[in-house]
Amino acid sequence: MTISAVRTHRVSAPLHTPFVTALRRTTTVDTLVVELIDADGRSGFGEAPQVWQVTGASVAGAQACVRELLGPLLTGRDPDDLVTRCTEVQRAVVGNEAAKAAVDVALHDLAARRLGVPLVRLLGGTTLRVPTDVTLAAGDAVDLAAAARQRQADGFGVLKLKVGTDAAGDLDRVRAVRAAVGAAARIRLDANQGWTPREAVRVIRGIEDAGLDVELVEQPVARWDLDGLAWVSDRVSVPILADEAVFGVRDLVEVIRRRAADLVNVKLAKCGGLHPARTLLELATAHGLGTVVGSMMESQVGIGAAASLVAAYGTTAVSDLDAAWWLAWSPVQGGIRYEGPNVVLPDAPGLGISGIAEAKMQSRG
Repeated sequence: MTISAVRTHRVSAPLHTPFVTALRRTTTVDTLVVELIDADGRSGFGEAPQVWQVTGASVAGAQACVRELLGPLLTGRDPDDLVTRCTEVQRAVVGNEAAKAAVDVALHDLAARRLGVPLVRLLGGTTLRVPTDVTLAAGDAVDLAAAARQRQADGFGVLKLKVGTDAAGDLDRVRAVRAAVGAAARIRLDANQGWTPREAVRVIRGIEDAGLDVELVEQPVARWDLDGLAWVSDRVSVPILADEAVFGVRDLVEVIRRRAADLVNVKLAKCGGLHPARTLLELATAHGLGTVVGSMMESQVGIGAAASLVAAYGTTAVSDLDAAWWLAWSPVQGGIRYEGPNVVLPDAPGLGISGIAEAKMQSRG
């Protein structure tokens, strides 16, 4: 049995609410869905989200990588030899992590479908419910407080507040959100590289002195500034989560060596898929770092894979899997759904996706 065809689907789906961070503002999810088809007509799906400001990945670039290199590499090969196929994908091209992640996930999805089991079972887990935080897009204190109250009413108990656009006002933003939701909700911050090290220490110490009970602060400084990240970590009590600073194993090794962070955020589109993501989680755990699995702005395809990974491997803190919750409609048929603060995995083979919303995408072989 072999992989008989590789297809790519360019998808753009609107968000119900604009998503704003220190790095960008977007009203759509723009992504490439990769489909691997075996000789019996079964399909496995994976996703390469376009995130210019974080990974540098584009839909056009990912599609070119898959069509010109990764697709021909896999066509005619045995999909059941999963480790070998995933290793070949990782070695085939430098960078292009999003494209490699899409193909890696599609290989895993196809392997699970061929066995007739959900992806989470292929990865070694059984649970079909995974808790997630929910993001509060960057804004002023009044808007953030209102959004926090609404998300709490929706059932979310872990709120991820986007800061970093204005260090001078960030303490007031956190104070407003804490006042809006009370002591029961957990609040975490994501500066998306928006602060200098001195700004980060000043804001975080202000939060500590005010007793605002922040769970963690994600990527307070520029991704390349590991010295600055370590400097911040040494001077505050709130745990620091490395995100953009860690794409692959070498990055994580350097964070560990410098004691630059307390936790790491593993994302499939940063590291290249499920195969390398498991290595990152195991390496972090072996060195005493906390773990979170996160996502870019992506669809039910990528979130389904990330949630399956969490369901099988677990993380030390609630993961960040709300991206598909922001979509006004699903660009795929089937797959995960949200029930309050939980991602619910389908009890169906693979990712449980039966196809793409044909009227809302462009497909090419």
